[in-house]
Amino acid sequence: MEHVKRIHRELKYKGKILEFYEDTMEMPGGITAKWDFLHHNGAAAVIPVDNDGKIFMVSQYRPGIEKMSLEIPAGCLNKGEDRMTAAARELEEEIGQKCGRIEPLLKFHSAFAYCDEYIEIFYATDFQPTKQHLDEDEYLEVQKYDLDDLLSRIFSGEISDSKTIAAILAYKEKYVNNNK
Repeated sequence: MEHVKRIHRELKYKGKILEFYEDTMEMPGGITAKWDFLHHNGAAAVIPVDNDGKIFMVSQYRPGIEKMSLEIPAGCLNKGEDRMTAAARELEEEIGQKCGRIEPLLKFHSAFAYCDEYIEIFYATDFQPTKQHLDEDEYLEVQKYDLDDLLSRIFSGEISDSKTIAAILAYKEKYVNNNK
C-alpha cells in the first residue's frame, strides 16, 4: 500500500502555546495536498480525589466554546518538565493543593487529525492545602463534585472537555469499579 508523505512544512503562525503550519503532502498516486497542522508542546492533567471520594474540578472560560467549562486541572508542560511534575504543579497552581500521592492514569492524543498534542493524565490523592498560583490572565473557580454528579454532567453534555471525560471514565473504571 502506498503511504502519505510530508514533502514540505511551512510555519504560518507561532503563538504562546501553538504553532500553526501548512503541510504539503504527497498522496498515493503522486497527488499533492495542503493540510493544516498544529504543533503543541504537550500537556499534563490530573484527577484529584479527596479522602471522601470527591473530585476537585475547575471551571474556567474557554474561547473555543465561548463559555465556562468544567474540567480537571491541567496545563502545558514547561520546557524540560516531565508530565508528572507538570501535573503536580498544575494541581497546586490551580486548586491550591499539594498531593502526597500521584500516579499515571492514562495517556492520549487530543485531536491527532490535525494536532500533535499529547496529554498524560494522573490520579492524585493525599492533599495538603497550599495556595493557588494562577497565571496573570487566568481566572477559575474550584469546587468538589461526587463521581455520580460528574458522570451525569458528562452524559447530559454539560461536560464536553475530552481530557476531563477520559479522566473521569478511566478513574471510575480503574479505581471505583475495580474496588467493588
